[in-house]
Amino acid sequence: MTENLNRLIERAKEKINNKNVHSQIYHEFEKEELTEIRKSILEWYDENRRILPWRIHEISKNQNSQRAYEVWVSEVMLQQTQVATVVSYYKNWMSKWPTVFDLAKADIEEVNKVWAGLGYYARANRLLQSSKLIVEKFNGEFPRDAKSLEKEIPGVGKYTAGAISSIAFGLPAEVVDGNVIRIISRLRGVGGDVKKANVINYFWKLSKDLLDTKRPGHFNQALMDIGATICTPKSYSCHQCPIKNYCVAYAE
Repeated sequence: MTENLNRLIERAKEKINNKNVHSQIYHEFEKEELTEIRKSILEWYDENRRILPWRIHEISKNQNSQRAYEVWVSEVMLQQTQVATVVSYYKNWMSKWPTVFDLAKADIEEVNKVWAGLGYYARANRLLQSSKLIVEKFNGEFPRDAKSLEKEIPGVGKYTAGAISSIAFGLPAEVVDGNVIRIISRLRGVGGDVKKANVINYFWKLSKDLLDTKRPGHFNQALMDIGATICTPKSYSCHQCPIKNYCVAYAE
């Protein structure tokens, strides 16, 4: 661990001494450290993961689409809304429409009534309309890979598609949201305006490089948890971070 930190300190010094002369390689993950970073993140997650109603860790293959439905609903609710607020809404939603087939039979008035208080009602309407499509076009079976999810399900963007694919189906799909951007930005010393295509695309590349392909769903949820509880926007608890010894920002 000390060796990793010393190496990062040397890299930070090199950056300071050559402010205009460090290449993109400076921000890349070194192959030999990726295994240790992934291991550290997953070990931390296994001990410290948040207990949330939409998280299920042991499922059989015939439950994958049900799991996809649960992840999908939770991710849509979490857009623009805090986790603490979503918990009760999610439980109410799932008690009323436990499967995508149940939701597809609902009408917009029912959906809006359950959604009341979450705001951004267009999200509820997208869930309803897309559930009807999933039932009618796919017989209730969600597409499995991220590209198909993004292409086939209205309102499912790249992040949500990656979350569903990795968490519900165990496929190697990376995710990038505010939490992931913040972690990678500090971990690898990456800056730039994320509204610019080349910058956000680079974060997607780094997230893909970092992903543990054997446990992609757990890994992506681990990043979300670290970003929500340790590597937070306005403050951070570096002493609790499982990957501090690989972090450029911590070394600097």
